[in-house]
Amino acid sequence: MDTLNRFDRTVAILIQLQSRRIVKAQEIADRFQVSLRTIYRDIRALEAAGIPLISEAGVGYSIMEGYRLPPVMFTREEAGSFVAAEKLMQQFTDKTLGAHYASAMYKIKSVLRGSEKDWVAALESSVDVRPVRNPFNENIPDALEILFESTAARNAVRLLYQSFQAETPTERVIEPVGVFHEHNHWYVMAFCHLRNDYRQFRTDRILQISRTDIAFAQEHQPMHVYREAPQDQEKQKVCLRVDRKVCLYMQESRRYHGFVSEEVKGDFVEMTFMTTEPETGFARWYLMYGDYAEILEPESLKNTVKDLLAKISGKL
Repeated sequence: MDTLNRFDRTVAILIQLQSRRIVKAQEIADRFQVSLRTIYRDIRALEAAGIPLISEAGVGYSIMEGYRLPPVMFTREEAGSFVAAEKLMQQFTDKTLGAHYASAMYKIKSVLRGSEKDWVAALESSVDVRPVRNPFNENIPDALEILFESTAARNAVRLLYQSFQAETPTERVIEPVGVFHEHNHWYVMAFCHLRNDYRQFRTDRILQISRTDIAFAQEHQPMHVYREAPQDQEKQKVCLRVDRKVCLYMQESRRYHGFVSEEVKGDFVEMTFMTTEPETGFARWYLMYGDYAEILEPESLKNTVKDLLAKISGKL
């Protein structure tokens, strides 16, 4: 973030304090890249201006309950950013959450100045977002809303879930830890009562979802803890020599296949991977770039790719 003068920073701190019930001084200092001493001085300036702040040692700052400030005014650039956010919400969330966001957008637009309203209106017809696939089951318009509510209220939800491996759907009671978007899909990370372990569920495979009054039985850690790959899972080294002109197209997906490092050697780049599935998912991913990439090791991966190519050739 660009360095702000003291007035702009103090106003920004006031907005940040309004955004959450409690804000720690260190969080504010990290955001503006200034010292805690500077933040304490800015807080005192807000208090001197009549803002009723409550501070608790070791906890943070909050604004007194019931205190209301005039609507926040947005810059033209901030107002323009809402357009992209609205288009993304329309296409990448379920219908109910999208409707909530649309309602919030009307409120945001209502406090814009005339010139900002014109700016937003001009952009709305110039931004288009088209997802690769529908990330939700169309028969469940409120899946994300239920999952968010469950995570915040710490009540389990009941699912009818169609996993990729199973022929028939199974009923699950899960304790959602959080949701994340990856590979053009939404997932919920949760503790599954059926499996007695943490699992991730793809939202477009949820056939039914309902609230329950079952309180969480587990004390869950932050979601990223469960998303990290197990350290004891066996991995195998894979080395590729790739034509430099296709490396750019591999950058986004290679990290999902255990990318570790690369070394430029003339017109080629030698990439090293540590993967848990060299002869399944990795082999099929390699075929996307096979005419521009050579497998240096292991030999078993070369044989797997040859077998896949033979099967493909037999179907042509």
